[in-house]
Amino acid sequence: MAESIQRMFGGSPDERAFSPTIFSLRKRLPWLHVNLATAFLAAYVVSLFEETIAKITILAVFLPVVAGQGGNAGAQSLAIVMRGLVMREIPKRRVLWLIAKEGWLGLLTGAITGAVTGLVAWLWQSNPILGVVIGLGMIVNLFAAGLSGAAIPVIMKALGFDPAQCSSIILTTITDVVGFLAFLGFAVVFQSYLI
Repeated sequence: MAESIQRMFGGSPDERAFSPTIFSLRKRLPWLHVNLATAFLAAYVVSLFEETIAKITILAVFLPVVAGQGGNAGAQSLAIVMRGLVMREIPKRRVLWLIAKEGWLGLLTGAITGAVTGLVAWLWQSNPILGVVIGLGMIVNLFAAGLSGAAIPVIMKALGFDPAQCSSIILTTITDVVGFLAFLGFAVVFQSYLI
């Protein structure tokens, strides 16, 4: 179990708390570079909306909210499924049901969290449409987070990869990219009401 937890965050199962620094560096650095590459992918998505963000600068303030909520929601699904895989609690015949359940749960939590976030944005900026935009972005991102958090470890295992080693990096990429695309995409759609 401890090895699975270490792998989930890009650590090596043979690294220990007092492993030599150079050993730890060799084990961790490759995964940090993979994570860096995926962070640039998310940054590229944001850059596609540079003109919109320049016109409506408040959008930049909400980007970390969208990414953070998606990442956390996805991590919750990922943790549940990873635990289920490690404990052998997930029969093959129920995998699709589990992924659908986590997607549905993501949709519900996205709607509730999106409504709260939208209300805060509306009250803070005195613009109800900004609340709608952030709320819709949150719904889309948390739905994607629930689906991804459940599906990624199952897919990685089916492909013969250790799901604990790479799932969190893939999940973060998906939730950042989907979250930014959804939030900024809705901002483009409602742009005339946000300026």
